[in-house]
Amino acid sequence: MKKTIRGTFFILAMLALLTVSAQAADINLSVAASLREAVTELSANFSKNNSNTKFINNFGGSGALAKQIANGAPADLFFSANPEWMDFLKTKKLLDEKRISIFAFNSLVFVGMPDLKVKTIQDVTTLEKVAIGSPKSVPAGQYAMEALTRAGLDKKLENKLVMARDVRECLMYAERGEVSGAFVYKTDALQMAKKVKILFDVPQELYSRVTYPVGLTLSGSKKADAAAFYNYLQTNEAKGILAKYGFVIK
Repeated sequence: MKKTIRGTFFILAMLALLTVSAQAADINLSVAASLREAVTELSANFSKNNSNTKFINNFGGSGALAKQIANGAPADLFFSANPEWMDFLKTKKLLDEKRISIFAFNSLVFVGMPDLKVKTIQDVTTLEKVAIGSPKSVPAGQYAMEALTRAGLDKKLENKLVMARDVRECLMYAERGEVSGAFVYKTDALQMAKKVKILFDVPQELYSRVTYPVGLTLSGSKKADAAAFYNYLQTNEAKGILAKYGFVIK
């Protein structure tokens, strides 16, 4: 009798565990570093009405994240800071191409200590060290290099540039005084800067518009909660959160 009771209890316990596992859902997000605060709040808001959903966030440079996904890293949604890395994953057949959309826009600024006498992009050549994201993997660095090249300053600055792993590291270098200034997104400067300030906005005609696409991966498309979160990102509530952090929606 005791064995029968124990066996029944074990079966019931396993069924309960399987039920909880079936109800719970982990959503893996790979997110451009500049979206950290916004996406953290978006996922928290979504979880309020989807209490069994757990988000696992991976923040970093868009290129590094895209390569991780291509190499098999778990990701249900990918937030990129430019279309190039989204296209990279499309060519790898890793995205649900029907569920890729423009998430937000941003702009590029130059930051430095308040007393720094820099007012235009031409003035940057007078500085000793300047931080940018590594153009090979960080969209902010690609935009910055594009602007410097169009302004005819890339050769003058090639020995002064300090490469960072992502846009947040650029800001950190400037905050610590390890560089004279840094090219970062306007949202990062507004949200995170404590010691440095925006010295000038990089003229938009010098670089492509900073565009953030978001895409559901093939693995994410098989998860109802991941697809629901993707749909939530298109709502007015989600757009309001983005605007609060300084992102442009249109």
